[in-house]
Amino acid sequence: MRLKVAVQTDPMDSIKIVGDSGFALMLEAQARSHDLHFYHPDSMALEDGVVTALVYPLAVRDVAGDHFTLGEGRRERLEGFDVVLMRQDPPFDLHYITATHFLERIHPRTLVVNDPFQVRNAPEKILVTTFPQLMPATLVTRDFAAIRAFRKDKGDIVMKPLYGHGGAGVFRIRKDDENFGSFLDTFAALTREPWVIQQYLPAVRDGDKRILLVDGEFAGAVNRVPAPDDLRSNMVRGGAAETTEISAREREICETIGPTLKERGIILAGIDVIGGNLTEINVTAPTGIRAIRRLGGPDIAGRVWDVIEAKRRG
Repeated sequence: MRLKVAVQTDPMDSIKIVGDSGFALMLEAQARSHDLHFYHPDSMALEDGVVTALVYPLAVRDVAGDHFTLGEGRRERLEGFDVVLMRQDPPFDLHYITATHFLERIHPRTLVVNDPFQVRNAPEKILVTTFPQLMPATLVTRDFAAIRAFRKDKGDIVMKPLYGHGGAGVFRIRKDDENFGSFLDTFAALTREPWVIQQYLPAVRDGDKRILLVDGEFAGAVNRVPAPDDLRSNMVRGGAAETTEISAREREICETIGPTLKERGIILAGIDVIGGNLTEINVTAPTGIRAIRRLGGPDIAGRVWDVIEAKRRG
């Protein structure tokens, strides 16, 4: 089957192809002879109930610095596509949320990956709280008194913005850190959103495992080890990717959350696990496909397209 595919993503020249899962999905779509197109979310429009975008024919190559060619752009109805891959990076802000509202107008007649309604209503650091039994001790708030009480009870904590991404704004606060009050004041001045506060897990020094699930089932994993001078293991922050196997506990996590992901139409999800504790469920633009493949792991991009094609035949 040949599908007409649109990729909603950041400017093509900004994509760092070595680690970009969206680019892996583009390469696989092209290898399967699907009709591939690109548009930027800024070009989306809703007029008289019809969603359009400025769409460009797209060819991709696995060559850094020469990885794409765009044809002539024209405004098209997105309902005319078989599949839309929603792959722009967060921040998960009102711009991002508006795009999910637009795409909800065409889904599921046009299959949007992932389901825009569910992406909007299940941001990574909120959806995960559905499974408190799998998580470290976690508090979501911007109430200073609640944060102080949590820190007093748990000791060292990690704080991060509720809608942050890519490791930005993640801090470890030690139990005796005298800068804690100033830190709270600074955070409160910078953003109105709540924070996620979690008990610090020393096991992060051994790595933060990124596990990918496709249609609710385990598909592959990579261990991301933080640099010696950084808490964050995100590869965009200098974390090193290592081969890994999943433990019985990690398989239990996948089997517990998998049915929920499948029911919500989350075809590709990336979960983060530290020392057997689930910390995030990423559904916006999960990464890890290229790192897993580069380290000799399975072809997850192919598995994603197998699912998409099966749903389109459905």
